[in-house]
Amino acid sequence: MKKQHFTPELFTFFRELRKNNNRDWFMTNKTRYESLVRDPMLDFISDFGVFLRKISPHFVADPRPSGGSMFRVYRDTRFSNDKSPYKLQAAARFRHVLGKEIHAPGFYLHLEPGAVFAGAGVWHPDTPTLTKIRDAIVGDPGRWKRAVSMRTKGRGLVLSGESLKRPPRGYAPDHPLIEDLKRKDFVTITRFTQAQASADDFLTRYVSACRDMAPFTRFITEAAGLAW
Repeated sequence: MKKQHFTPELFTFFRELRKNNNRDWFMTNKTRYESLVRDPMLDFISDFGVFLRKISPHFVADPRPSGGSMFRVYRDTRFSNDKSPYKLQAAARFRHVLGKEIHAPGFYLHLEPGAVFAGAGVWHPDTPTLTKIRDAIVGDPGRWKRAVSMRTKGRGLVLSGESLKRPPRGYAPDHPLIEDLKRKDFVTITRFTQAQASADDFLTRYVSACRDMAPFTRFITEAAGLAW
């Protein structure tokens, strides 16, 4: 599907917002935000939903402007020393239909000057979910290796996020997959350039990345006890 959703002006807007992160500037430029960021992202979410349902019918692409897949541009500054009111990126998450919290398995899109990427997996899972994932790796290491291998691409997924410094309690320190068992996050990302994000085939690229990450996401999802 060839259709330009995002333009270079989206990144220009956020570069300018970085220099003018205040309410007066944002309100003056709110129509630019809506036309360059909000509306294109909602359109992208709607179009991606068709492909997401083919990857898994249990993940949600919700194009509502409030309460849907798109993250709000407004920052929660209540517990932060940084009182800048606005986020400097556009982002969307496509979570599992039963996952109400941010640490539920899902797919992710991030658009920021100098940082464009697709993501998948689970970030900061609670202890019971983390234990289930670790137990699933121990219980079926072959499937785990296949899930992160990306055999059709000739390379493996790069996992990111935080890890423990020591092996988690209850798991053999000499386990062949101990570095994976030490993970506190199970996340992988695929990076893009701003030019790729602004091209008319970006949706195709993003869908391809999500398909590549699907075996990994499926492993995490089913390990957490959720339907794929």
